[in-house]
Amino acid sequence: MPSWYQTYSNILFTHFSEGFLQLPENAKAAVSPKNALTRLLKMGGYTFVRLFGNLLSAVEKPQALEGKVWLYVVSQNNYDSLKFIAEGLPDSVFVAGQSKALGKYRYAVQRISLRQKIIFYYKLLPLSLQFLKHNRKSTLRFFDLLYDAIGFYEVYLEKIRKYKPKAIIFANDHNADARAMLLAAKANGIKTVYIQHASVSALFPPLSFDLNLLEGQDALDKYCSCGPISGEVKLIGLPKADAFVFKRNQSNTIRTIGIGCNLLDDLTEIKNLVKSLSLALPDIKFILRPHPRDKRNFQAMVAMSPNITLSDSHHELTFDYLQQLDVQISGNSGIHLEAVLLNVWSIFYDFNPSQRLDDYYGFIKHGLVDTSDSTVHLLSLLKLNLTSKPNVVGRAAYYNSTIDTPYDGNSKTLALNCINSFLRS
Repeated sequence: MPSWYQTYSNILFTHFSEGFLQLPENAKAAVSPKNALTRLLKMGGYTFVRLFGNLLSAVEKPQALEGKVWLYVVSQNNYDSLKFIAEGLPDSVFVAGQSKALGKYRYAVQRISLRQKIIFYYKLLPLSLQFLKHNRKSTLRFFDLLYDAIGFYEVYLEKIRKYKPKAIIFANDHNADARAMLLAAKANGIKTVYIQHASVSALFPPLSFDLNLLEGQDALDKYCSCGPISGEVKLIGLPKADAFVFKRNQSNTIRTIGIGCNLLDDLTEIKNLVKSLSLALPDIKFILRPHPRDKRNFQAMVAMSPNITLSDSHHELTFDYLQQLDVQISGNSGIHLEAVLLNVWSIFYDFNPSQRLDDYYGFIKHGLVDTSDSTVHLLSLLKLNLTSKPNVVGRAAYYNSTIDTPYDGNSKTLALNCINSFLRS
């Protein structure tokens, strides 16, 4: 029987790793506020809004959960990634924690009650002492994440015993609540499946699902570097890209440029680039797309020129956005791969030069993207290719195993075949 510390070290594997601690502060701030006082306020808000708030509402529908295949999601992107399974697997149901924010899908999932989570906070003090003993720096920096994680495993352990799902399918392998669900499933002997939903990092936990469906060789190589892999591995490509494979960009001319940004990027750097490009290329249309979790104000950038518009990532799918583009510009973001899959020329531009996070996904190393280190160079690169945009989809073969195979555009079929075969075994 694992100790409390072993269990929670597993649950918090990524965010309490030495590699994560060494990331630039703005990367860490995406999951835990930089300021200690802000972290305490976050914990206070979590206590009163979620822990006590959970006590006031009944959310579970037992008949919808019992004996089903659970599609466990922790974000809107997770839901989008597993949607095809719900359509192809009749006995499946979307499941999420009681107060998990899922954007437009908040009413489309079955909720697991977390009323009992508050009971397990008697473990906080002994766990804190153990974490301080073994991992002092990460514990002091990310104590709020430990605080948030308490109780997920214990509640999920009881819920799985109660509802006995046939299997649980995940699209996330490193968030605390997803890892708690995974450990609870394994403790109950429930089959588990993981479907990669975005580009992965060498900071992720070792793969430990019964069936691991990865996009391509890049993901497998990275997971091999994370540690020993348990369970079967299949390379299936990107199911979410299937519908767009036959709509790949065929234009040699640059007419529309997208700028995808996220919480790692400096707002001033984004604004400066948008301003420079829109002034220098007045005949080009620009679409600015912030990450769904980026709440900063981008309206001032849109107001700078009539040829700048905003893509609402809460309502417009990534591939719908990319389908409008000839060129995509981003820093460290998985959107580069999705762009190249649609034959959209993708260029790496560092929007945070003061806190460098060089080639986090390895896209530069493996030739997926071109790079530019200044506005002047980027403008020169774009002007040089205004009527001769490169054909780039072949660059993604290392990342997507189905490119140039009969399954190109049919990853969903391949994934469902793998899952159905696994569930029957």
